[in-house]
Amino acid sequence: MNVNLAVATTLEDYLVQLGGVSAERVRLNPPPGKATFADCIAANESGERGLCELVDGTLVEKAVSYEASGVALAIARILSLFVSSRRLGLVSGADGFFRLMSSTRGPDVAYVSRDRLPGGVFPKQPYPALAPNLVVEVLSPGNTRAEMTRKRLEYFHNGVQLLWIVDCVNRSVAVYTTPSDFVVFGERESIGGGEVLPEFSAPVADFFADLDIGRSVEG
Repeated sequence: MNVNLAVATTLEDYLVQLGGVSAERVRLNPPPGKATFADCIAANESGERGLCELVDGTLVEKAVSYEASGVALAIARILSLFVSSRRLGLVSGADGFFRLMSSTRGPDVAYVSRDRLPGGVFPKQPYPALAPNLVVEVLSPGNTRAEMTRKRLEYFHNGVQLLWIVDCVNRSVAVYTTPSDFVVFGERESIGGGEVLPEFSAPVADFFADLDIGRSVEG
């Protein structure tokens, strides 16, 4: 899954290998392919631009949108209430990054069970080297299909058990239990936590409820 700079003969080739991301999302300092984990932390702590993920030695800015941010916050709130009331583990948001084997990713929402926490306590590292049990990615307009495919493969390869990919346009959630096995839940259905959160259940409509603020409820 590593980008091979010797094979990428053009900028277009390079962007394709990163997941078809747009050139404006790729940081040039440090040079692509040369960025380190420390560079990723420094870039995100500087606050100069958007949050970056580290992909094959390249700093790639996360695709964001106000709509996706609001939906991610709603999902995090719903999951956090369930998880914290049962003291099952931790729920984090988009600025909670994880150091995976081949990349450093900042899922829009993530749940880590207590038994995955080192020593069962809150990790002190800024970006802990562990994989969440559940990852939620809310699609923004800048996300590409290839990018999400790459993320999906990375997550499961690193030990993620459940992945929700949330579509704000169609108001649906694709629930992946493997990189290729998934079921889509619509706005009129409820979503469960599978083997990761077996008692969890929530209406999919609740994830998107904030998007209807100001709209008429008549008809």
